[in-house]
Amino acid sequence: MRSSRDPAENRETAIRLIGEAADAGATYIQTPEMTGLVERSRTDLMEKIHSQDEDPLIPAVQDLARRRGLTIHIGSLALRAGDKIANRAIVIGASGDILATYDKIHLFDVDLPNGESWRESRAYTGGDVAPLVSTPAGRVGVTICYDLRFPYLYRALAEAGADVLTAPACFTRQTGEAHWQVLQRARAIENGAFVISAAQGGLHEDGRETYGHSIIVDPWGVVLAEAGDAPGVILASIDLAAVATARQRIPALQHTRPFSVRRVG
Repeated sequence: MRSSRDPAENRETAIRLIGEAADAGATYIQTPEMTGLVERSRTDLMEKIHSQDEDPLIPAVQDLARRRGLTIHIGSLALRAGDKIANRAIVIGASGDILATYDKIHLFDVDLPNGESWRESRAYTGGDVAPLVSTPAGRVGVTICYDLRFPYLYRALAEAGADVLTAPACFTRQTGEAHWQVLQRARAIENGAFVISAAQGGLHEDGRETYGHSIIVDPWGVVLAEAGDAPGVILASIDLAAVATARQRIPALQHTRPFSVRRVG
């Protein structure tokens, strides 16, 4: 997606693209981080967002999931959480019920070489629980964007039984060009799991530029599908037998051992 400052427009786009994916045969469908709104101004953001119970995109997606028998993973929405904002993923089952929610744990507070500066912690409140959700596509570990740089999170999800790891994102172009694909492939290879990450892409109305390149990686690190930065749909077949095969070839999950670090000098 290339979400704008207009939540109604983004809602229409998300529903249309989800429908396109379903028409093409998808049964598990994921949207990017900040599906409902990309807005850099905290003041404007707070004026446009809702609590989870009041956000109009969620019931629209629930209805679509119910009517078409889909598992729909909203990569994230900005939702009111007291005087701060939750960056929250929502996984909706084929019944239309919410199966799980996840508030982004790691907040993006960085200064980039090109002058971009981001301080998510000023506006957002971080989560502390990463869900593992049983779906027809397998057991899905739910994370968001910057989480991708914290490999212990994905190892914990894999050790808990994740077949599929996810990191839907709103990656900056600068960091995406440098690190996006290699991090996605690394998380897949390290854990012998599929990685599926939908992404925002292109120049947004609020002035930011995101990298795009929504991606699906298999448990051996092979890229099965990858987009550019234009809005659209990518698809791949998920054969869960590939998870067992990769983990049998390289049984790293079985070889984890406790250790300590000792500073010398």
